Amino acid sequence: MLADRVLLRYTPLQDAQITDCCFYNTTNNYLGIPRNMPKGLKETSSLITIGFAVVEGGVNTFTQSRIDLQLNPLDNEVFVVQAINLDPEAPDAVASSNSATTTALTTTSQTAVGNLGSSSTLANAQLRIQGAGYADGGVSFQQQSLETPPTGLEYIGIISTNDFFVQVIGAGNLVAKGVSGKMYGYRARADSAVYAALVQSEVLSA
Repeated sequence: MLADRVLLRYTPLQDAQITDCCFYNTTNNYLGIPRNMPKGLKETSSLITIGFAVVEGGVNTFTQSRIDLQLNPLDNEVFVVQAINLDPEAPDAVASSNSATTTALTTTSQTAVGNLGSSSTLANAQLRIQGAGYADGGVSFQQQSLETPPTGLEYIGIISTNDFFVQVIGAGNLVAKGVSGKMYGYRARADSAVYAALVQSEVLSA
């Protein structure tokens, strides 16, 4: 219930819905707007945007940064990720040489830039220049995961631990490169069984 735009209480769960693949509870978010939530989760915040930027510690050097989500584990709080935007810096154009800037966002710490084949990787992106065999700067290419999920996708991942990680590395560049980006989502509270399963799954994916 809202009074003068101030939240007084959450609207109780409505009838459960069953789809071909999932079981959802239809609940109202903090503004009273219906949202299909995975069973065992209850939304506790509005849309949150988290910005970040990471620069290589040296030229063509793997660098990782940890970003704190400030979740409350005592309340079984998780972060539901709706979209991620990664913008790596352009690689250097070097005649007759290949160059690239590769980046990823993961739920756990990594020793190399993650790819989408890993369950801990939520997004990745790469800008590269194929210059080998060219007398000039070569041909540029861009590769990245979805910045915004399809309309029917409620979320792209759930982070159950208190942080996430962003990695970046350059290849064949003359100067250090970096990445900036944003992650969009909201906080939610999980019941005890779901929270334990999410944490275990995330830790095992490290």
